[in-house]
Amino acid sequence: MCGIAGFIDFNKKTTVTQLRKMTDALIHRGPDGSGYEFIEEDHAVVGIGHRRLSIIDLTETGKQPLIYSDCMISFNGEVYNYKEIKAELIEKGHTFKGNSDTEVILHAYLEWGEQCLKKMIGMFAFVIFDRNKKELFCVRDRAGVKPFFYYIKDGLFLFASELKSFHHHPEFEKEINLDAVAAFMQYGNVPTPHCIFENTRKLKPGHFFKISLNDKITSLQDITEVQYWNVYDYYNAPLLDISYAEAKTELKKMFQSAFQYRMVSDVPLGMFLSGGFDSTCVTAMLQENNPQKLKTFTIGVPDIGLNEAPFAKEIAQRLGTEHFEFNCTEKEAMQLIPDLPYFYDEPFADSSAIPTMLVSKMAREEVTVALSADGGDEIFAGYNRYDYLLRYSEKLRKLPKAGRKLFLELMQRIPSDKIPVLRNKYNFHNRYEKLKSILANPSKESIMLSLSQQFTNEQVQKMFQKNVSVLETSFDSDELKRNSDLAYMMAIDYQTYLLDDILQKVDRATMSVSLEGREPFLDHRIIEFAAKLPDDYKYKDGIKKRILRDMVYEYIPKEMMDRPKMGFAIPIARWLQEDLRELVETYINQKRIEQQGIFNWDFISRIKNDFLLGKKELDYKIWYMLMFQMWYDEYISA
Repeated sequence: MCGIAGFIDFNKKTTVTQLRKMTDALIHRGPDGSGYEFIEEDHAVVGIGHRRLSIIDLTETGKQPLIYSDCMISFNGEVYNYKEIKAELIEKGHTFKGNSDTEVILHAYLEWGEQCLKKMIGMFAFVIFDRNKKELFCVRDRAGVKPFFYYIKDGLFLFASELKSFHHHPEFEKEINLDAVAAFMQYGNVPTPHCIFENTRKLKPGHFFKISLNDKITSLQDITEVQYWNVYDYYNAPLLDISYAEAKTELKKMFQSAFQYRMVSDVPLGMFLSGGFDSTCVTAMLQENNPQKLKTFTIGVPDIGLNEAPFAKEIAQRLGTEHFEFNCTEKEAMQLIPDLPYFYDEPFADSSAIPTMLVSKMAREEVTVALSADGGDEIFAGYNRYDYLLRYSEKLRKLPKAGRKLFLELMQRIPSDKIPVLRNKYNFHNRYEKLKSILANPSKESIMLSLSQQFTNEQVQKMFQKNVSVLETSFDSDELKRNSDLAYMMAIDYQTYLLDDILQKVDRATMSVSLEGREPFLDHRIIEFAAKLPDDYKYKDGIKKRILRDMVYEYIPKEMMDRPKMGFAIPIARWLQEDLRELVETYINQKRIEQQGIFNWDFISRIKNDFLLGKKELDYKIWYMLMFQMWYDEYISA
């Protein structure tokens, strides 16, 4: 795991000093070493930078940027099957100086070109500059585990693992994209491929692009991203004609392969263990095939009722791991909040970033690599919203359209705060607004969108001083051809919530302490297989993650596992109304909002006042606003 940064400057103004500053802004991603290559060509200057976190091949032969045969690479991530690819290349006559996966990628590119991506199992974002072709090749892995940002304006192209690198280039313009701000206020993140700044994008997962030095680029429109992998190819494929027992057997083989690949490391390695089905599955299968005790890590914040430690400890004892249990105070958790804007670069509002940063910090004291079991919910149907939509969407669609329209018109005339008894129920007002949008359009697309957004499109328009547009996202995709509500939801979540929330959260949290995070469930072979399984192998009669659960029961008794899912729940409402009240007043006030010229203070002040007067269901709306304001203070006002 590392950090990459660099540029192509067709104006030939950028210097090696600026390359160093851009690259060294990522020192937390790679504290073990650095490398910088500055190339002067006829039409442009090229800079390639790298910050190294040494995981595989700790010698100098693993140093980057790595150069071979007039090509150089800067690589962030891991290619787990590099030894197999290397053996194939040796048969073709290639020779190697070291034992790194980076060197294998470069040779694979020279042998197969862009087709080399089809051979790779792993997580990666990298650039290869080919001096013979005068071309830069930019790539992101299939699921989007590793980040890749790029910026283009007036002949300057910048790329980096994190946006903070761009702030160290004097020509980078910090012009806020208001449409992206609006999207953040709805989703709690800026959805891919969009970015908080104008002229800036995230490279989409499963995509690559090339830039030729012979063709001067001036804007984002000059870039054509090419898709080399698409999750819909597998959701649209014919369902496997396979029994449930056979599916379990095949899936277990894939798990064992994927999980064991992620154990490849020349430094200490461990596993985040919550005691839930996903992390228990990974831990159980790895410990079963490992003669050494696997190190497992659990975080607890008992003060706020966030304490999975007893469950995780029980699981760890059952599996025989070397278990580390960390408990921190509520105060320690809150002390991390001021650090969030710096490490997350863009506004980011998932409060579970706090415990994720805590467990990463504590695990780093013992290991350099930690496995995380993210992706199980999206691949095997684990979220409650799947249950809700499958139970109720069909019933809503069967309601007569005239009846739905009449009821909606009635709701439009009666504000939620005028409804006796219910108006005092927690979150009633949010649910009331969502129900109106669902009645207007009870399609699975509308319901999924409603369940994913904090503010409606109508509320967003009232929030901003200027008109904002709704950005096109993966929610708008019509690529799914199979008539399955469950497949629709899982495919959307795989490309939205998993990508822009979960993976971004884990990447920045682990990298904040120079810890490599690995995601075993995101081996592409798993989703390619699971997408073709019948829906009822994943969800049946209200049982979520059916096939995964049944596998875990082979290791852990059912009575130990069947408990309510806890997750990383933070008491945001209480914090904002009490301990963080000063932060709210500092960052969300009339003077600051009006000086920014982005938001409509009348709208913001109503939400703030209602929340502080007791409407706790507005907590995440205030939290989203606070996270934006703190980010603005870190990167724009500074």
